[in-house]
Amino acid sequence: MASVLENIRILDLSRFIAGPYCSMLLGDMGADVVKIETPGKGELARNYEPQVDGQSLYTMVFNRNKRGLTINLRSPEGQELLRELVKEADVLVENFRPGTLEKMGCGWDVLSEINPRLILARISGFGQTGPYAQKPCFDVIAQSMSGLMDVTGDPDGPPTVIGTYVCDYVTAMYATIGILGAIEARHTTGRGQVVDVSLLDSAVSMLTTAIPERLMLDRKMTRRGNRDPYGPPTASYKTGDGDWVYIACGSLFPRFAKAIGREDLLEDERFATFAARGGHTKELEAIAAEWIAERSTTEVLETLEREDVPCTKIASIDDVVENPQLAHRNQIVNVPTKTGRDVPMQGVTIHLSETPLSIRTGLPDVGGDSAEILSDWLGYSEGRVEQLKSEGFI
Repeated sequence: MASVLENIRILDLSRFIAGPYCSMLLGDMGADVVKIETPGKGELARNYEPQVDGQSLYTMVFNRNKRGLTINLRSPEGQELLRELVKEADVLVENFRPGTLEKMGCGWDVLSEINPRLILARISGFGQTGPYAQKPCFDVIAQSMSGLMDVTGDPDGPPTVIGTYVCDYVTAMYATIGILGAIEARHTTGRGQVVDVSLLDSAVSMLTTAIPERLMLDRKMTRRGNRDPYGPPTASYKTGDGDWVYIACGSLFPRFAKAIGREDLLEDERFATFAARGGHTKELEAIAAEWIAERSTTEVLETLEREDVPCTKIASIDDVVENPQLAHRNQIVNVPTKTGRDVPMQGVTIHLSETPLSIRTGLPDVGGDSAEILSDWLGYSEGRVEQLKSEGFI
């Protein structure tokens, strides 16, 4: 095998982040991913800024390793073409509002009849059923409704949005895991199934102990700013150079005390045990803040690293793109575009020793591979493809 999913065909009807990122992960694993968009326009996110050479960076980072096909899914002919493609597909990924596929005559009952081996991955805000199923939802709505925002931010400040679209990314990964599981199950059953994942479910899955704490201990998890709730003085601190550093002590507090020359703290009953330190967070943070503020960033990090205390400068994006560890792991790579200019973006995150993931192509043009795909998948002639184009169906 050249790649782990080299014989898997994916139809990608999704847009924005969660769906495209899911299908991109499958493309990185070698699947043949066909991105289906509206003729002449493509998905809405192609208009998002910033743009490079007339192409949206937003869509570039979620849509590499795909081929582009356009279908007018509002037309009966376009819907019929989709059903023809489904006969040849292993997976269909969509993130429409629940019920949209059904209105197109492409519900699960129809598609599974056409292709019993098909896996239908349905990504939505709230799931395919339930009282909220028809409500619109984006990442920030899931962050808000799940409680993630309520536990994020400064204790004296407002609930805060996490700095990236974390719910979209996690939902995409759950969808990918579900698809891979369904492919494995199909080896035994011979049949596909529906993978149903939602942004809200995914967001709630990241609440760590908040739910059992509330329901069992009547304790409410609250905002802690940059503090880790376990193991003070784990938090961020400003150095004498004006940089911010983060130190993670937890059970390693004895190492921290030795590093800063304060082993006497281990004899203080307030700090002698893990449990005791949890009740004296402010005192420990004051000690750490004073020691760090009096020293340069380099001295702080080198001193703590000598005692193997986890610590780092809080990186800016400038720091990230120069990070030697990321360079060693090929985590920032240049991906070619149709304009001829390479675009730097995230690399492949999963490293397989025998069937490595790879980046082969960048963002496809809107419908740029339509003729090739219809020939490969359905055996359509060039004349047939031109007819479909002239009639406005692709």
